[in-house]
Amino acid sequence: MDGKNFKRKSLLFSQTKDKPKYSVSVESKKGDKWELADPRITRVALSLMDMQAGLGGAASHWGGPSAFAELVSALYAVVFQLANKEKRPWYDLFHLINDAGHCENGLYAIKANYGLGGLGFEDLKGFRSINSVLTGHGEAHLFPEGVYLSNGPLASTLAQAQGLCMADSLAGLKRSTVVLMSDGACMEGEAKEAFNSIPGFFEKDKMNPFVVIVSDNNTKLTGRIDKDSFSLNPFFKSLGTLGWEYKGLKSGHDLKSCLDTIEEVLTSPFSSLKKRPVFIHARTIKGYGAKATELADHGGHGFPLKNTEKLLDFLEEVYGGKNIPDEFIKWAKELEEQNQKKEAEKKLSSGIKKIKVQAGIGQAMIDCREKKGLPVVSVSADLQGSTGVMPFRKKFPDFSFDVGVAEANMVSLAAGFSKEGFIPVVDTFTQFGVTKGALPLFMANLSQAPVIAVFSHAGFQDAADGASHQSLTYLAQTSSLPMTDVYCLSSSAEAFSLMTQAIESFSEAYKEGKAPRTKIFFLGRETFSPSYLPDGYDYEMGKAQIIYSHLKGKGKALTLWAAGPLLEQALMAGEMLVKKGWKVIVANASIINHPDMETLVSCLEKTDFRLLTIEDHRLIGGMGSLVAHALAMKKVKVDMSSVAVKSDFGRSAYKSLDLYKREKLSAEGIIEAVLSRWL
Repeated sequence: MDGKNFKRKSLLFSQTKDKPKYSVSVESKKGDKWELADPRITRVALSLMDMQAGLGGAASHWGGPSAFAELVSALYAVVFQLANKEKRPWYDLFHLINDAGHCENGLYAIKANYGLGGLGFEDLKGFRSINSVLTGHGEAHLFPEGVYLSNGPLASTLAQAQGLCMADSLAGLKRSTVVLMSDGACMEGEAKEAFNSIPGFFEKDKMNPFVVIVSDNNTKLTGRIDKDSFSLNPFFKSLGTLGWEYKGLKSGHDLKSCLDTIEEVLTSPFSSLKKRPVFIHARTIKGYGAKATELADHGGHGFPLKNTEKLLDFLEEVYGGKNIPDEFIKWAKELEEQNQKKEAEKKLSSGIKKIKVQAGIGQAMIDCREKKGLPVVSVSADLQGSTGVMPFRKKFPDFSFDVGVAEANMVSLAAGFSKEGFIPVVDTFTQFGVTKGALPLFMANLSQAPVIAVFSHAGFQDAADGASHQSLTYLAQTSSLPMTDVYCLSSSAEAFSLMTQAIESFSEAYKEGKAPRTKIFFLGRETFSPSYLPDGYDYEMGKAQIIYSHLKGKGKALTLWAAGPLLEQALMAGEMLVKKGWKVIVANASIINHPDMETLVSCLEKTDFRLLTIEDHRLIGGMGSLVAHALAMKKVKVDMSSVAVKSDFGRSAYKSLDLYKREKLSAEGIIEAVLSRWL
């Protein structure tokens, strides 16, 4: 079969160089002298990129990419030398696929060192900002010159890479596939499926050479894998039995060992590489280069510095001395000026106290177990520090379980607890919960074993991580699940009240021998005002709340129906409209898939049946669609419009407000939508 007939034009950078701008000399086992990208420079660039993003308000990854620096340095050197020797574009010889999306910034840094894909170190300064193609995780649609398969959710690209490899075999192309992975990704069910099927298709001669390089530092986001969850060593040892050629690399930070291992594998004859897939098991240290992150249980998953006060000391530590190249010292000084400006602005801010919505989740769980004796258990998938359940887990460790990076397993395991009379609370980011947890949620309800789900970082609330982590279809993906109630939480007070009621409803149903309804709570990440309602307001499950009402005057009237993080923007827009002479009601929808029609119709009757729904969800299948259908079913005639996401995908930004403004979901965008429709 002629592979040319099946070849899409590549947009990847084609140029390769024998020597990067900042290199280090290494002599291989064969006695050859190599010039490899200096891993110290990778870590210096990483530090500055992360610091710049942090000052902008975006969290960034440090531990993972710092652990990968030597492995990537050796890989790029070998691939480019082989390509130059063959006088062919490197991508005709290799697919280089990164599954460890949290390490993509390390790949940006090494590309800048080589000057690949049009990148220089100056371009790294925009990392994670809304104006840069260097997103929080690699995105092929924004940076096709440097990213072939988009990544982010762990294990999402391993099977896709398998497909690339099988396609090459079918087309008769002599190209090898190399995949970079983290140890945490190996916990995912989809990774296990690929690890099984890859050697299976090798036996059928359906694959080209396939190499996986795993950075194993026994560390996930919240701590050590074997301590918090379970050891992965038995799985790694089983790969030989499954049909993989296992190659252990005792130190993934010994540059010579990395070079020798990768050179040996990639320069083997093509025919010998087609016999078995290769698994390079590299032992690494997460956060390598900085003693504090090396020793931390979490390995410095995020960048450890909050400001530039100790930045220069940190750079000198990861570089191993004070002779850091001038361009990086200059960059550090620019960041110091940026930090000073930020601190000055902070002093001028209003100082309004804000509480994260997550705070109410953990407190409700604690109170229900501690004060009411209800059998609450927490089943997490490594993100409990970000979802609000951590306080419960610290107080009740015996009733808390961490399955690792395995969201589907999390939901199904929790269903077993539910069937036996416990009240399980599962938690993760929205994007992972609604995708990887979708079938387990359905089956849990089918088994009459429902769960309470806390899915945070909904919509654009995971701004910095980019499109792969931004769930813009979360309501459409969950609202039609049987026996399920879907809520969007707007404040800590609402979270505390509704979580408490959800747990109590499970307990009452169990006593009556009934199966309760699954409750899914979607919430944001960033900090918001505690509540817009008076102290002591009685939140009620299944009910919307009127949070603002101004019906005086003779102007046009309008109901703004919003939920979750965008409720704040709706309130701001409502107050602005009143100043323009409008009569406005702003309501918190709260429950999404079973709209509170009593409250909604009551609001519409007072606002001439004029309605604007507001959500950080795609227009198709979101809250607006559900509300419109509910009104139509009740034969309520309404003049309705919706503010929602129109883009196919999100993108990285320092803060969600940047994305709200881009998509015209901010208060100003809401005003624009109102005036364009009803003036």
